Amino acid sequence: MADESLQEIVCCMGQPVAGNPSQFMMERSFAAAGLDWRYLTLEVAPEDLAAAVAGMKAMGFRGGNFTIPHKVAVIPYLTRLTEAAELMGAVNCIYAEEDGFVGENTDGKGFVSALKEVIDPAEKKIVLLGAGGAARAIAVELGLNKAASIEVVNRDASRGRALAELLSERVGIESKWTPWNGTHGLAEDTDIVINGTSIGLCDGSAMVPVDPSTFRESMVVADVIFNPPQTLFLQAAEEAGCQTIDGLGMLVNQGVIGFKIWTGVDPDPTVMREALEEYLGI
Repeated sequence: MADESLQEIVCCMGQPVAGNPSQFMMERSFAAAGLDWRYLTLEVAPEDLAAAVAGMKAMGFRGGNFTIPHKVAVIPYLTRLTEAAELMGAVNCIYAEEDGFVGENTDGKGFVSALKEVIDPAEKKIVLLGAGGAARAIAVELGLNKAASIEVVNRDASRGRALAELLSERVGIESKWTPWNGTHGLAEDTDIVINGTSIGLCDGSAMVPVDPSTFRESMVVADVIFNPPQTLFLQAAEEAGCQTIDGLGMLVNQGVIGFKIWTGVDPDPTVMREALEEYLGI
C-alpha cells in the first residue's frame, strides 16, 4: 500500500526572491535522499511577514529560510533564538518545535564548515572585509571557533566598530575596526582573508579594493560571492599563490546544515553543489 502521509514543507521567504537557487538545490537533495519533502520559494512583503509566519505554523511547515529584508524582522515572531543567532541579531533559518519556531543563523556556520575543509580558524589571525549581515554572521562563528583575532575592515565606522566591540565584549576574542579608505593593504602575518561584502556579485569585472601585491602564499583567501564563484578577488589571490575558497562552498554547507536541522538526515553535499552549478550555468 502506498504511503499516504502528507509531504513535509519548508520554504524560503524574502523580497525579492526570484532567482534564488535554494529551492532547486534543496528539492534535488530531497529527491537524492529519498525524502518526500517540498521547498517553496515565497515572495513576502515586509508588512505581510507576521501573517506569513503564522501561516507557516498553521499549515505545519517544518521550517524555512529567511533572506533580505526579513532576517532581523522575523525575530519577534519566533519563540527563541540559538546562541549564534542571538549574538548576530539576525536569523536566516528557522525550525519548528512544539510551540513555535526557533531562529538559527547558518550563514556563518556554512562558511566555517567550508573554511575548515582547508584550514582550522582556531588561533588564526583573520582579516574580514565588510561588516554587513553576512560578515557579521561569519565573524561571530569564527569567534565561537576560537580565532586568535579578527580585524574588521569597513568603510562605515559605526557598523565596523559595533562588530569589533561585539567580538571583543560578547564573543571574547581580540578584534579591532580598521577604516577602509581606498585600497586596503594586508598585514604580512595575516592567516585568513575574507571578502564578506557583496562586491563582485553578478559582476565578474568588480574587484574588492584590496592591494593584490599584499597577498602572501601563506594566506587562505575566501569570498562569500557565489555568482560568479571565480571572482577577480579570488583570481588575484590565486595568482599570488594563495589557497582560495569560493562562495559556493559556503552556500552548499549552509544548505547541508539546514537540511540536517529540518530532516535529521545528512544530505549529499556533492548533489547540492552540482545542483547549484547547474542552476547558475557554471
